[in-house]
Amino acid sequence: MSSEASPSPSLRLLVRQARWIAEDVLELQLARRDGAALPDWQPGAHVELTLPSGLRRPYSLCGDPHDRGAWTVAVHRAPDSRGGSREVHQTALVGRELTVDGPVNRFPLEPAPGYLMLAGGIGVTPLLPMARAAAARGLPWRLVLGARDRSRMAYAEELTALGGDRVCLVPQDEAGLPDLAAELAATPADHAVYACGPAAMLDAVSELCRSAVPSRPLRLERFGPAGPGTPVHQGQFDVVLRRSGLRLAVPADQSLLEVVRAHVPEVPSSCEEGYCGSCETPVVAGTPDHRDTVIGPEERATATTMMICVSRAASPVLELDL
Repeated sequence: MSSEASPSPSLRLLVRQARWIAEDVLELQLARRDGAALPDWQPGAHVELTLPSGLRRPYSLCGDPHDRGAWTVAVHRAPDSRGGSREVHQTALVGRELTVDGPVNRFPLEPAPGYLMLAGGIGVTPLLPMARAAAARGLPWRLVLGARDRSRMAYAEELTALGGDRVCLVPQDEAGLPDLAAELAATPADHAVYACGPAAMLDAVSELCRSAVPSRPLRLERFGPAGPGTPVHQGQFDVVLRRSGLRLAVPADQSLLEVVRAHVPEVPSSCEEGYCGSCETPVVAGTPDHRDTVIGPEERATATTMMICVSRAASPVLELDL
């Protein structure tokens, strides 16, 4: 799993501007009150905002990495929101300061001869800086953006201006769903494939890349859990918190995060569904049962960290650096 070397300390940033960029999509610009430069970031990075209610939510940076004066995020008002996107859309944030953690990059743009980028809805946000970077480097790239209709296509005009016919807009009410199989078939085998969007789209892309001959490497980022699978709460085990000197029982009906947080309340967390990486914790001993979507299947055998919100233990005792 790739990540930027170390996240910067928490910042207090001013919400300088908010504007609608698509139906139900609000863009925020964040800056220091004194105008000082913000930390560097690379395409694929995200930051975590602490909202006025105390909710913490991760959002992809979708502005220009060369603009050190402001960070840009875009937030989709999800109908099944657990409160984060609803709060962003319903709270007057302009002129207020928010605590911002990051940037962290678990979805980096790796060197490749070219790129195919597949976006669904708000999943375009981490891919937009990648498209800009590929264009700046003079590399071949293509971006496919699907959404329910054109009004929901965030950054469609900017992408079209950037790439022309390299950008394929697929509004579902006009053209149906993107033909992912055809896009992959038309992409050279040595081009990197990046995808971000709804779970159903990512599952389809994953299966197409896995079943291709030869199989196609895929880099993806989820904005939600991968879908139904092994229940999060299953089997009791013990956890040892090395730095805290505690040994705790994790019951079958509680998550590891819930048990840890009762004794170490400052442990970071956000999505609590295994896709944002905020609760990533070093493992000192024992065998994790990885159930997140941050650590890829090919990395799990050698991973030295785990997401304690959904992952559990495959050994009777798990020891964490907490």
